[in-house]
Amino acid sequence: MIIDSHEHVMLPTTMQIEKLNEAGVDKAILFTTTPHVEKAKSSTLKDINSEMQALYRLLSGGYTPQERMEKMKDTIAELQQAISVAPERFYGFGAVPLGLSEDDTSSWVETYVIGNSFKGIGEFTPGSEAQIEQLDTVFQAVSSYVNFPLWVHTFNPVTLNGIKILMNLCKKYPAVPVIFGHLGGSNWMDVITFAKDNENVYLDLSAAFTPLSVKTALTELPERCLFSSDAPFGEPRLSRELIEFVSPSAEVTNMALGDNITRLLTL
Repeated sequence: MIIDSHEHVMLPTTMQIEKLNEAGVDKAILFTTTPHVEKAKSSTLKDINSEMQALYRLLSGGYTPQERMEKMKDTIAELQQAISVAPERFYGFGAVPLGLSEDDTSSWVETYVIGNSFKGIGEFTPGSEAQIEQLDTVFQAVSSYVNFPLWVHTFNPVTLNGIKILMNLCKKYPAVPVIFGHLGGSNWMDVITFAKDNENVYLDLSAAFTPLSVKTALTELPERCLFSSDAPFGEPRLSRELIEFVSPSAEVTNMALGDNITRLLTL
């Protein structure tokens, strides 16, 4: 079974399903989304930038904590609705706000993640190193669950110093699976090196900095590489074809395209 392990909610959901069918993908794991770039009038910088403003404001701290939580609840409801359209095609990961107390974080996870039968938590897109440090509370909140991963964006604006903070959290909480989103971007060699020595680290192959990073990850850690497209920012078909093109063997291809995420999430 081929599973795209990271897509954002795209509207209408029928379009998202069409993209899965076009790519020959059986299922997708959906994440909440703030900007709906698929709604842009065109692919011009002006129209894309207009849709991205909501994300830019979020990353820059332009919302109060209460506003941020209310918006997150709305995107979770949107995610639930998308899954309900075709529950046989979709799983979900639930969003969790940063900056809450440990008790409030645990309560949020129980209500909005476990309560919705989501398979993991994320995407976290930290806009600063301080926000990455706040992930400690989330690690604490999920440390009692089994095979319940955190998905963390590790490309720009996350720096190498930020990635190192995340690495330290992975070592502090070795029972918590952590998916390094986008393979660390330009820091992919550091991420792969770290993952080789830490079994709770998984490598998301979307938005690859270079095809070489994907090829190296598949060669070094085939059992912990995860096919994903990051749609609508990436294309499922192209992301799948990249893995198939650079993979060292058919066995490794199958592991990355579905076997690894199936095992991680016990699907």
